Amino acid sequence: MSNLHYPQFCALARAAEIIGERWTLLIIRELLLGPKRFGDLLDHLDGMSPTLLTARLTTLIECNVVRRAVLPRPANAQVYELTEIGREIQPAIRELIRWGGRFLFPPAAGDTFEPDWVMLGLDAIAKRSPVPDINIGLVVTHGRKSAGFTVTGSGSGTSIHRGIADCKGTLEAPFDAVLQIIGKSVSLQDAVEAKRARVSGSMALVRKLPVLFDLAERRRVPPGAN
Repeated sequence: MSNLHYPQFCALARAAEIIGERWTLLIIRELLLGPKRFGDLLDHLDGMSPTLLTARLTTLIECNVVRRAVLPRPANAQVYELTEIGREIQPAIRELIRWGGRFLFPPAAGDTFEPDWVMLGLDAIAKRSPVPDINIGLVVTHGRKSAGFTVTGSGSGTSIHRGIADCKGTLEAPFDAVLQIIGKSVSLQDAVEAKRARVSGSMALVRKLPVLFDLAERRRVPPGAN
């Protein structure tokens, strides 16, 4: 079990004991994106030692938040994945991402970034109310790395899927430019003309990307408003 203990009979204290240790929330972030090998976790948790990762995974397994699994052939490799109990934390992670977003910029010197992380970030600002029934492709770039997603609108809100499928328009841009476009602080046309973004297929369709998210609406709320 975790070495962290709060001497209080409180559900929040118990949750903090499990996920409040350094690196634990970021391990959960990685596993929300899918099962991972031990080496894959280390690659995405730059600065964490193998010994500490082993200790954190052991604690999460003991708490039934994470389990070991074996990928089917031909991979046939051991991975770590969230249990059903572990996946139940996703709404809380979504709200933490929404809250933490206001402190995201500017990046600190030496910060690493994986385009795959964007999937959880986009999910955190996706609309949960009816939106246009459209599919828009999104490729987030970072140096030589990139990750592709399909942003799907429907009557139940916006969903994000890994990979690009059935999209008649696709936006390709670094993460900061994507946020500027979604948040309407920079127009799509200006981003393209500044060579900060590239559009494949229908420009008119890609222009609808901001309506699938609530970032622009949140930025219009004055400080201190409820």
